[in-house]
Amino acid sequence: MLDHCLRDDAVNIWTAGVDSVRSENLVQQAVQVDANQLRIMDQSWPLEQFDRILVVGAGKAGAGMAAGLEQALGSQVLADEKVSGWLNVPDNCVRELQKIHLQAARPAARNEPTEEGMHGAQEILRQVRALTPRDLCICLISGGGSALLPAPCEGVSLHDKLRITRHLSAAGANIQQINAVRTSLSAIKGGGLARACGAGVLITLIISDVMGDPLDTIASGPTVPIADPAAQQKLAQETVDQFGIREMGLSTAVLDLLTRPRAPVSIPSSQHLINRILGNNETAITAAASRASQLGYVVRRLPTESATTLAEEVGRSLADELAKESNRNQPVCLINGGEPVVQLVDATSRGLGGRNQQLVLAALDDRRKSVAEESLFERQLILSGGTDGEDGPTDAAGGFVDRSVVEMMIAQQLNPAIYLQQNNAYHFLERTGGLLKTGPTHTNVCDVRIGLQLPNPRT
Repeated sequence: MLDHCLRDDAVNIWTAGVDSVRSENLVQQAVQVDANQLRIMDQSWPLEQFDRILVVGAGKAGAGMAAGLEQALGSQVLADEKVSGWLNVPDNCVRELQKIHLQAARPAARNEPTEEGMHGAQEILRQVRALTPRDLCICLISGGGSALLPAPCEGVSLHDKLRITRHLSAAGANIQQINAVRTSLSAIKGGGLARACGAGVLITLIISDVMGDPLDTIASGPTVPIADPAAQQKLAQETVDQFGIREMGLSTAVLDLLTRPRAPVSIPSSQHLINRILGNNETAITAAASRASQLGYVVRRLPTESATTLAEEVGRSLADELAKESNRNQPVCLINGGEPVVQLVDATSRGLGGRNQQLVLAALDDRRKSVAEESLFERQLILSGGTDGEDGPTDAAGGFVDRSVVEMMIAQQLNPAIYLQQNNAYHFLERTGGLLKTGPTHTNVCDVRIGLQLPNPRT
């Protein structure tokens, strides 16, 4: 009974965090039309200033953002032929909208560039190039946009980009390193979309999936010119050297783009370029903490790990922090967010999972080394889930461990260490009832992690 209480509370708290960054709501809050005046956050223009309004973009939250924008613009504006749009989104997010086309740019749970995504990116570039200074371009960007918006430079194939991205991800490269390489090989990232855009005003609304909200990193910054091209190129070259990319048998053209200095992106002088953040991990964590307080928990917010921290380390640390609360006479909720990395084993011995599933399984494995099985995760729960509803190439958002999972583990004589070593957390959690499945949430602000501890009846 306690397990179900903890699970209900944990999911309630996690969902409150996700609900606070629902893409449709965030865009509707940011955009208003009043008396033929268009307001987008702190910016305002008379609608008559623009001959056309083109909406473009990409990301896991793209479908919700586009729907929210259409609702905010309203039927009168949408009735005008001046509004159109194209966004690249995962195929399980596609729906029919009035003016904005949603392109199925990749299958669900496969966060990699595809031919369909490349076609969509090329179409977006074609449409923004056709704009004039009397046009407005609204770009909607969210996490996952890097893979959903592939536009390789001349001399680079989609296969090349896919091989390199897979290699870096498997080796444990962090998002900054991966994006530095992606940007060096892309015609649309690192400000490339802004460079191609002929509109007089280009405003980008962003839901951030990167801690600290670095604009050039979120979806690899398609509307954010690289502030320091030399530093970006240096990081790309260091990544090439660190992860053995030179030994992959790539063409000279690809290696030249990765290692030679790149000219700064030149934005059209007539263009007013604006980038604004709508929501981020902090938004979700704050809302989750508020819901935990409402449910009667004493809330402790834990610091966020660095971008290079392994998921297993985060899981062990969260388990250790939760153990410190075991003798409290009040229910405690630990909350933090982030996006750790997973170092993958060789594909021949690799199972199925994602960073959140790996994290909670590492927490379980760590505690079983110091706590007797009969009291392991008694009155405790750890949950970790991706706010986008995806965790690796699986149908789960993440996972959780509690006493019920432990009892299923004992009954089936499962060894979590073996599943961890094989990156096979999904199948362990599937067998023990520890998967968190939500479906697509139409947002993406990294992960939200929760540790719950009920009072010790003996204190």
